[in-house]
Amino acid sequence: MEPIKDSEYHFCRDLPTIPQPEMGRILVTGATGYIGGRLVPELIERGYQVRIMVRVLSPVHQERWPDAEIVVADVLDVVGLKNAFKGIHTAYYLIHSLLLGKKYFESADVQGAINFRNAAEEMGVQRIIYLGGLGDLRSTLSPHLRSRIEVGRELEKGKVPTTILRAAIILGSGSASYEILINTAKKMPIIPIPFWMKAQCQPIAIRDVIKYLVGALECFETTGKSFDIGGMDVLTYDEMLQILAKMFGKKTISLPSFFSGLRFFAILANLFAPVPWPIILALLEGLRNNVVCQDNAIMKLIPFKPLTYKESIIRAMSREEQDNVHTRWSDAYPPAHSLAIKLNELKIPPEFIKTYSLVNTKNAADIFSAVCRIGGKEGWFQNNWMWRLRGMADSMLGGVGMVRGRRSSSELRINDVIDFWRVEDMKPARKLLLRAEMKLPGKAWLEFDIDQRGYSNQLSITAYYIPSGVLGNIYWYMFLPFHGIIFKDLLKQIVMKG
Repeated sequence: MEPIKDSEYHFCRDLPTIPQPEMGRILVTGATGYIGGRLVPELIERGYQVRIMVRVLSPVHQERWPDAEIVVADVLDVVGLKNAFKGIHTAYYLIHSLLLGKKYFESADVQGAINFRNAAEEMGVQRIIYLGGLGDLRSTLSPHLRSRIEVGRELEKGKVPTTILRAAIILGSGSASYEILINTAKKMPIIPIPFWMKAQCQPIAIRDVIKYLVGALECFETTGKSFDIGGMDVLTYDEMLQILAKMFGKKTISLPSFFSGLRFFAILANLFAPVPWPIILALLEGLRNNVVCQDNAIMKLIPFKPLTYKESIIRAMSREEQDNVHTRWSDAYPPAHSLAIKLNELKIPPEFIKTYSLVNTKNAADIFSAVCRIGGKEGWFQNNWMWRLRGMADSMLGGVGMVRGRRSSSELRINDVIDFWRVEDMKPARKLLLRAEMKLPGKAWLEFDIDQRGYSNQLSITAYYIPSGVLGNIYWYMFLPFHGIIFKDLLKQIVMKG
């Protein structure tokens, strides 16, 4: 995989602040997530020495950012944090535990912030920059917004000056909010509007968020202060959907809804948007609050004109049309996926292994290219109803389902999501290994292997499964007959498309 070199990808080329790489090394947490993944290339482009903090080391990190230093640490592990902070001037705090669920994420967020603050102070870090949530402190906030604000307060309690940027909905190719809005407007002819969809919001483009994050680093006047950041428009969620409908030439009808259950609307939106309903629910909970900038002080210190709502949408759509989405919300969902055990880490081979093969005369590179197009909008080439049925069952159990799709329709890299799978390993023209992330009574992997044999090659699909208890064994034998149907047809389709 080639490092990102697309000049159009760099948002800060016209940023009015001046790069100051002489200040020292910069630590970025959450670099494998949606925001952090776009911030790192900008800092490197501007000449900064960047250290990326990850929970698990992967070769893909160094391949993706060859000019960055990688360190393994976790905000819940104080010893590892201290090591990550050695020689650091400024640290970005871009992580949160929202997807752990209501029961855990608030306490995990606060403890992580306390550990981060204490370790930064002990190791002599000069600044912390934190991206939090925008919300009116005088109103009753959602658990998500309340947690984001509490994290900021904890970071501020230390001796290290903390700059806090507060944003509402972030719009960009690959963002969850963007995908929910765009798909709802496209696919729902009648949209029920409960009272909370009349709350006001000031959405901001991802490129403007990145500009403010970089600008805050380069503008010392932001040190130790808090700022609201937003786009040029203040809109209700109903207005956002209506604007999108007009952009698509759709006739969408909005009807007042006296029923306002958030879980119901999250599940309803999940029928149209490629985002799991637990994430939608967490975002909807914030819709009951007005999320509008209370002041525009940041615009005087970092003077550039943010994009309008329409401009943000058009930029995001352009990225999708070019199949040029570099980071996506699914990069960090489900939580702790990076800690999952890998197939090559097993001391004992999986209990159940089943292989299906097909010898063909196609070029191995062409076959592998076809393998790398499975899933997402194109589907699994054959028996898609079976895959969708399994995805629906997983969604009902609170799993990721099939809705995550893919970041790119033509390109894959390690850690990418393919529906309810994640790329665990890949070797061009030879192997693609996927790890299951659906709800299972066990652990599962699916491997595509190409064995070149002179003028022909053998394409194989191997299912690996480690059952968990009796239910795990029942699950394997119950689905084994369907594997034969699905995988044999899939082999044929891959060869045809190769």
